[in-house]
Amino acid sequence: MTVRRVLPTPESRDLIDLVREIVAREVAPRAAADEAAGRFPRELFTLLGSSGLLALPYPEEYGGGAQPYEVYLQVVEELAAGWLAVGLGVSVHTLSCFPVAAYGGEGQRAALLPAMLGGELLGAYCLSEPQSGSDAAAMTTRAVADEEGFTVDGVKAWTTHGGVADFYTLLARTERGISCFHVPATAEGLSFGAREKKMGMRSSPTAQVRFDAVRLGRDALVGEEGDGFRIAMAALDGGRLGIAACAVGLAQAAFDAASAYARERRQFGAPIVDFEGVGFMLADMATSIEAARALYLSAARLRDAGRPYGTRAAMAKLFATDACMRVTTDAVQVLGGYGYVEEFGVERHMREAKALQIVEGTNQIQRLVIGRAIGKGTGL
Repeated sequence: MTVRRVLPTPESRDLIDLVREIVAREVAPRAAADEAAGRFPRELFTLLGSSGLLALPYPEEYGGGAQPYEVYLQVVEELAAGWLAVGLGVSVHTLSCFPVAAYGGEGQRAALLPAMLGGELLGAYCLSEPQSGSDAAAMTTRAVADEEGFTVDGVKAWTTHGGVADFYTLLARTERGISCFHVPATAEGLSFGAREKKMGMRSSPTAQVRFDAVRLGRDALVGEEGDGFRIAMAALDGGRLGIAACAVGLAQAAFDAASAYARERRQFGAPIVDFEGVGFMLADMATSIEAARALYLSAARLRDAGRPYGTRAAMAKLFATDACMRVTTDAVQVLGGYGYVEEFGVERHMREAKALQIVEGTNQIQRLVIGRAIGKGTGL
């Protein structure tokens, strides 16, 4: 089912049409086979980059698309509906570019952003560590300063695009606190662990990133030394909206498969959609998807208006990913035995949905963020 969208400009409507065309022609047809084989579709990201889809929310002067987040997130949703690994990959790349775009000096932006946003490069975000996932402030990766720059030692874990990215946005501890760095993939001393063997999103590489006396110049520091935690949290607010959009896209794909099946499958002389046990389930699925979409879009509009949106982003990530888990599980149930086999696809959607409740901060962390905002009376 094609989702009817309310988009702010004719340009944005044309953009969504372009994305749907790319998804139908290039993305969705290869998703199942590549997921089963664990193949990373690097060439698809090159195609998306050449189409301007890896730079949508960033300024035109640096090669960006100058699109509001409200539009960018709907692009991510469309991509995720075709293949979650691709939608998620675009979200991760956007997250990886954010620190330089928002906190880099003018010279740094001019030097780095055109290549980062130009479509040929793919980014990764190095925050979590083997022993400090949700507790990001407990990181142990260190960047020791000297007159010429920094020497970095440590290990980052759960890095999407680890080993295939062209640059890494790194958060590491320095003498003045946590700091942010831009690290090219060619840096000497940078190495990678084996790809994690995951329940879902097998075509999206996840690996440890290892820093063994990696030398970085002073110009690799993004923002001021010690500002890294603030930068990381600001980046994650936007990243959580990306995950919410991915969740809605994945849920939409599962719902479309389930509802189409329910209209065609006949039992006891009638389509199973006519039976309340199935029809009510589909009604709940459709309602959850629309509510999740409305929530992430409301947070995006706050962001576009320059208003605080972090708590709303946490709500959107929490609600959308929990809804996605329910919808994909129910889609398997609607298809019955067929839902449990690979040929029909919804079992893959269910496996993929679980990851979205974990990445960019587990949903327990989102509840903590929301609860603290309530406790402070800061508004939602």
